[in-house]
Amino acid sequence: MQHTALTPRHALLALAVMAVWGSNFVVIRIGLDHLPPLLFAALRFSVAFLPVALFLPRPAVPWRNLAAYGVLIGAGQFGMLFLAISAHISPGLASLVVQTQAFFTIGLAMRFSGERVRGFQWVALCLAAAGIGLIVWRTDGSATPLGIGLVLLAALGWAGGNLVARQTPGVNMLAYVVWASGFSVPPLILLSLVFEGWPAIRTGLAHADAATWAAVAWQAVGNTMFGYAVWGWLLARYPTAIIAPMSLLVPVFGMGASAFFLHESLPAWKLAAAALVMAGLALNTLWPRFSSRGKAG
Repeated sequence: MQHTALTPRHALLALAVMAVWGSNFVVIRIGLDHLPPLLFAALRFSVAFLPVALFLPRPAVPWRNLAAYGVLIGAGQFGMLFLAISAHISPGLASLVVQTQAFFTIGLAMRFSGERVRGFQWVALCLAAAGIGLIVWRTDGSATPLGIGLVLLAALGWAGGNLVARQTPGVNMLAYVVWASGFSVPPLILLSLVFEGWPAIRTGLAHADAATWAAVAWQAVGNTMFGYAVWGWLLARYPTAIIAPMSLLVPVFGMGASAFFLHESLPAWKLAAAALVMAGLALNTLWPRFSSRGKAG
């Protein structure tokens, strides 16, 4: 039976997941100090797949579905995201810009599933686009046009993965993500060999220290196992309309962690850009809930 309001304990659990997912952008930056980005992404998905797949049964979904999700999330989302954070955008801004996946998901659903974009979604998109535009216009070096472009490509890959995952409702999301991770590794290794080269791979592995390997492990243990397991557990007990808005806190934790641990500056223009993007995300997420309440009343 689903509950209609989060208990204090479950609210803290949801908050913990948001803190892990948000602060993970800082962890990514730490791992990139020694590892080339595509190699780092390949290691992240390797650890997420093994040995966990030995203890979780494969979800009852077609192999092609797992493969599509693994490639889109692995090479598409995280490959592009790691490339961006390696030299082209700060972790805090990356945590914000990548949330545009919500709008890419809407656009892809409209293109492939025939869904119609509603008026409030256009307003939400305009608000978020204004925030991204402000980042491009007023950047202080914490983001380059290339960095923003790479993160937008990461958001597009995430959105594509969302549509693929929608084809398997009710699946155990932790098992799904773990098994799909096996399909993320081969294209990332191939891309790393082609674009980063064996000398860079060898040097990165040789210079990786304890903090680097802890960052790799955290990607699998914290971000994947804890995050997806708890998130799926909460979604099974509460309506999506109650749980989904919590994801708005990811860029809050992302920008906060980047400012605290990496001393990323937060001038007024950057906060204004964040407010615009967050307003768009909030409108897109919360409007259907309040609209349905108004009709019910």
